[in-house]
Amino acid sequence: MPDTPNESIHRRDFMIASVASVGASAAFVASAAHAQQSAAPAPGSAAAATQGTVYTGDVVQAKKVISALDVDDLEPGKKHAFYFQGVQMPTGQHWYVSVMVAKGARPGKRVALVSGVHGDEISPVHTIQTVINLLDPAEMSGTVLAVFDLSRPAMEGMARRWPNSGRGVDLIDINRVFPGNENGADAPTRHAGLVFDRLFKGNVDYAIDFHTAATGMDMTAFHLARMDLPEVRAMAELFPIDQIFDNPAYPGLPANAFIDAGIPAFTPEIGRPRILDLDMIPSFVEGTMNVLKHHGVIPGPVGRTGKDTDIFIADSMFPVIATHGGFVELLVKLNDKVEAGQKVAIQRDTFGEVVAEYTSGVAGEVAARHTDATCEPGTGIIFIIFDGATATGGEVLPE
Repeated sequence: MPDTPNESIHRRDFMIASVASVGASAAFVASAAHAQQSAAPAPGSAAAATQGTVYTGDVVQAKKVISALDVDDLEPGKKHAFYFQGVQMPTGQHWYVSVMVAKGARPGKRVALVSGVHGDEISPVHTIQTVINLLDPAEMSGTVLAVFDLSRPAMEGMARRWPNSGRGVDLIDINRVFPGNENGADAPTRHAGLVFDRLFKGNVDYAIDFHTAATGMDMTAFHLARMDLPEVRAMAELFPIDQIFDNPAYPGLPANAFIDAGIPAFTPEIGRPRILDLDMIPSFVEGTMNVLKHHGVIPGPVGRTGKDTDIFIADSMFPVIATHGGFVELLVKLNDKVEAGQKVAIQRDTFGEVVAEYTSGVAGEVAARHTDATCEPGTGIIFIIFDGATATGGEVLPE
């Protein structure tokens, strides 16, 4: 997000700001990885891709542990449950990832469903669990690879970031380091590399990486998707949801790593964090089933889509940023349409005196908003998405 209050975000600005924020750490990781490359096999090499599923010999809670997956050598017409052996902890133990493979009786497209990249995002887990429970591999053509808890240490604490002890206690967002590096300088980067190289690569034709808003925020039924990519657009529009933000967002997102590897992917956002949103989840289950039908993985007619919900597609975002500390009263709700200049929030100090009033700089729709009653300067209060080609007001830079 930009540092200056009420500055609109267009796709290019979003990327530039993000690159700046991660550049220093990325350079350090690249340097450390280069020093170690000669000592380890190349991740994703042809030899690794043909080794088949690798079983460690361990069994955890009656589930076999694997360190590499090849869906081609799994028995068709069945569901297979594993723990994937992720990165080592300081004790020498490993973080395990819960994996389910529903392999159809017939060959076909392979779709990955991913959740748990952030540990405070719980609705995505339930969404994928529901989809997997609805699948009958005997009736399927193709494979669904489900990952429920990619960032186990973050999920154990229901936290957004991964606690890493490599250089003292760091909190690292694994959602900024994909596709990772098996020889990276920190545990999240290594874990992302293991998952991407040994679990996803060679097993996936399409991917959906499910998220929610961050703790302290709320969001509509929403996608972050590259709508300039026809195969991504086709999948994203199959969900009966509210909004799509047409934007590549940050480097290091799993969806961007998939796309860079030639795998069409996008990021659904299922409302609030830390809860099971049982009102919103069914729309994402229906959309996911539509995607599987679209790719011929399961039979049956497509259900409701974005056409039925009059989905709003926008390519720019305008953040309303707090200029003071204090108590915030929001004047708009999620999905509300707002006009340029419309008052959207009032802020008061501890005496109840108004210290700031906030307005929208654009005409658009409310996509996300701050849910905590207090905030400090620089906090995003409300996020409004709009069409940069037609919006009036707000600063919009060209592509």
